Amino acid sequence: WQGGEAGEPELLAAAYRSSLERAREEGLRTLAFPAISTGVYGYPKDQATPLALRTVADYVRQHPDAFEEVRFVLFSDPDLQLYRQALAELAS
Repeated sequence: WQGGEAGEPELLAAAYRSSLERAREEGLRTLAFPAISTGVYGYPKDQATPLALRTVADYVRQHPDAFEEVRFVLFSDPDLQLYRQALAELAS
């Protein structure tokens, strides 16, 4: 994370898309993602969360038969609450 001015949103979205594409190519049916880049790399969770959910949701919509399940595996209850809020906003 370099303050958000170095293409970080595009890079983070690309990381999720690349993982999804590779999993689909390998025929994997379930995936689990951590909150990529929000730890040591310092990507702000409030920005990374909706981006991650939107990127994965868009990919799954484009490839509806690719996966049976995609999970986000989170470190803490506050992280879970952030994902729940972002998911509710995405669904509305």
